Amino acid sequence: MAGPDLAFAYSHCETLVREGDPDRFWANLFAPADKRPHLLALYAFNFEIARIRDSVREPLIGEMRLQWWRDALQGEVRGEVRGNPVAAALDDTVVKFRLPRQALVNLIDARAFDLYEDALPTLNDLEGYCGETSSSLIRLGTMVLADGNDPGAADAAGHAGVAYALTGLLRAFPWHARRGQIYVPDEILSRHGVVREDIASGRGGPGIGAALADLRAVARRHVAQTRTLQGSIVSEARPAFRPLALVEPYLRRMERRDYDPLQTVVDIPQWRKLIALWRGW
Repeated sequence: MAGPDLAFAYSHCETLVREGDPDRFWANLFAPADKRPHLLALYAFNFEIARIRDSVREPLIGEMRLQWWRDALQGEVRGEVRGNPVAAALDDTVVKFRLPRQALVNLIDARAFDLYEDALPTLNDLEGYCGETSSSLIRLGTMVLADGNDPGAADAAGHAGVAYALTGLLRAFPWHARRGQIYVPDEILSRHGVVREDIASGRGGPGIGAALADLRAVARRHVAQTRTLQGSIVSEARPAFRPLALVEPYLRRMERRDYDPLQTVVDIPQWRKLIALWRGW
């Protein structure tokens, strides 16, 4: 059976991101129109990889799906790539903008962590995970926006991606906790007398709020570092950083009195998101 044509593939990516990753979808509207489909191909790929944990019962099945994507990027399942609209659009984008496939493979490797309930010992481990999954996506986005050239700003992309990913993990903290995934590093939990098992069981404890406040401070520090490096970001690459505008509104929402870290999946009204994205970071 013939695979989908590229128009359908890109249209599928747009629908997938609009429904599954709306923050990046709306931020993408601030990119040049001719680059939006290719950025959406990257975001759709990221969404497909990120949701594997939710669609499998056994880590082994998840590992097999991740391996399919590695093989797709390395050209080992060419016919199957043409039959998968996200893979087809991603492959077209990679070729058109000469994107480094290894960066995408590294993102897949980092996402393997999501399949398990392993601990993150240190903040450095957490920042590394955020860098491979989120910072690399921003970096690849800047290359698309620069027509396949290297626009620099790797350090800025690194800090921006960590800030954005940390905020996302904090937003989803109760959802992750209910399935035994604790992305707060053990060194921060220990500092505040928090036991991982208490979080997973829902018992909580007085130190959870302080531990999460530490991570909010880390996210803000990375935003501040990005701002100090904004002079290194060429104008055409700036749309890749646009989602960073949502970090502070989300963090502020977590500091309201009615915030319950074990129950509240943080969100803000869409109109506030659009205003924040329009103002930029």
